[in-house]
Amino acid sequence: MATEYTPTEMMDRESRSNRYYRNAVERHWDPGEIDLERDVENLLAFIDAETDDRESWYGMLNGIAKFGAGEDAVTEELAPLGTVLDDIDDQLFLTTQLYEEAKHADFFDRYWREVVWTVEDELGWERSNPRHDRWFNDPYIELFDRNRQAQRRLLEEDTPETRAKAYCHYHLTVEGILAQTGYYGMQTSYGGEFDELPHLPGLVQGFTKIRSDEGRHVGFGMNQLKKLIAEGVDPHLIEETVEDLLPLVQGITEDDRYQADDPEERVGLDDGQLAEYAVTKHTDRMRQITDAAADIPDVDELVSLEGDD
Repeated sequence: MATEYTPTEMMDRESRSNRYYRNAVERHWDPGEIDLERDVENLLAFIDAETDDRESWYGMLNGIAKFGAGEDAVTEELAPLGTVLDDIDDQLFLTTQLYEEAKHADFFDRYWREVVWTVEDELGWERSNPRHDRWFNDPYIELFDRNRQAQRRLLEEDTPETRAKAYCHYHLTVEGILAQTGYYGMQTSYGGEFDELPHLPGLVQGFTKIRSDEGRHVGFGMNQLKKLIAEGVDPHLIEETVEDLLPLVQGITEDDRYQADDPEERVGLDDGQLAEYAVTKHTDRMRQITDAAADIPDVDELVSLEGDD
């Protein structure tokens, strides 16, 4: 009987993709095990229910809602890449990434239900909707629309160039710049450093775990792009694709609709600190990808974060 099936090659245990896969297995964590009770207690102690300061409350929820919907979106849009990859080690890693994106979405859904709604119930406030249009400005919607288009394009036209664009949208921009910069900002803001903001240890622990996972995801995308360049993809395509998306990232990270009008009254990290963090990370990554002599950091360095034990 005629068949097109042929067994895959054996795994390459020394390949980066296989090492990323093993690292993901060894660093497993469960979003359901993160303690969120102190977050509820600290928020209730921090919020003055008599003032009904819903704008400040929305200011905190704005970031959490964006992350939650974003993790849902990247979970939904990773499958096309898994369909076109034919290397067993790449496939092994991608199964862990898809699983981890689902865990990240799970964490934010749980946080909204067990922390946000619990606090609002205690204060007698109407429950907030994490998918309300108020959280998502035009740059946010456009960036995730473009990412969806880049991933689904692979199902219609799988070429080295379309793969490069898919990695640029997903791994370099959405995860490497937007998510990691945002997680860094939120993790720092609610880590207890600022007296003007509540300390939210459960949220910070979730951010820490997620940022560590995302470091591995970004490293995989960087390594795939470096291989595509070595195989003939023009590095300018990568640079131009990301540069075209950066204004959208800026429009998301600088969304100040729920911030005080006076910049002097705003608390937490300022836009300049976040921008500096994003630019430094992006510049280093582009050099590591496009410079043939530069190395992608080892997976242990990619996932290493202070406070992640």
